Amino acid sequence: MSLVIAGTMAFDAIETPFGKTDKIIGGSATYAAWSASHFTQPIQQISIIGGDFPNEEIEALQQRGVAFDGVEVVKDEKSFFWSGKYHMDMNTRDTLVTDLNVLAKFNPKVPDSYQGCEFLMLGNLMPSLQKQIIEQLKTRPKLIIMDTMNFWMDIALDDLKETMKLVDVLMVNDAEARQLSGEFSLVKSAQKIMEMGPKYLIIKKGEHGALLFHEHHVFFAPALPLEEVFDPTGAGDTFAGGFIGHLARTKDISFENMKTAIIIGSAMASFVVEKFGTTRLKEINNEQILTRLNQFVDLVNFEIDIV
Repeated sequence: MSLVIAGTMAFDAIETPFGKTDKIIGGSATYAAWSASHFTQPIQQISIIGGDFPNEEIEALQQRGVAFDGVEVVKDEKSFFWSGKYHMDMNTRDTLVTDLNVLAKFNPKVPDSYQGCEFLMLGNLMPSLQKQIIEQLKTRPKLIIMDTMNFWMDIALDDLKETMKLVDVLMVNDAEARQLSGEFSLVKSAQKIMEMGPKYLIIKKGEHGALLFHEHHVFFAPALPLEEVFDPTGAGDTFAGGFIGHLARTKDISFENMKTAIIIGSAMASFVVEKFGTTRLKEINNEQILTRLNQFVDLVNFEIDIV
């Protein structure tokens, strides 16, 4: 059923050890929407773009069932732009340029047509804006998922903690979990973060997989070993889109189904890193996704005889 995704729609310029791009389409909401659209439609987008955002990209998303009623277009200004350079390990990067442009004036509005949504995915944004979106919904969604990052922990920690009280699932990486909790152990980190509000916590560990925590339950999903990783930009957002897309399609928010959603999110993330930008998310089909999911099953299944 109805899924709302909020976040950035932007331009990126990326350099990795394997190549370099000029401006390409990026943004947390863009990656998440492309990923989720393989599992559920319609998707109701909330974002802001400038007049420079290509019409063909908008039309491509609309053809994938993404509604733009909640996307503000500021025709005479530029879209958000980020440029970064990845190191050889692909887990660390340097930010070269961040131009907020229209994002500096973003005042998200939830259209009437989005009211009554069952699932809300809050991509990486200023925590006060994430809270603003939640508070505009007249009926609380079945599930609210929030992604955040260390930048907001550095400059907007109080706002972040206030918003965390309103969500069901929080997504962070391992370094962010440690920063937010003040604990080195990820198990202790998870318990402390869940005491701040979220019932579920997902800790993303990049090429080392992801952890799902709920109460005293823990589930670990590995990442698929890949021969080539060209561009990790948007992998976390793609993971989030696959995760929420599966939950929205099945309407099942149990811990057991979230385990499946974690695997699906990981599979989608394994696709997006194979080429720059959103290219792979536009190319893949259901058969390829199923094949990739079976690879994940084979990765973790084993037989053992105890004698």
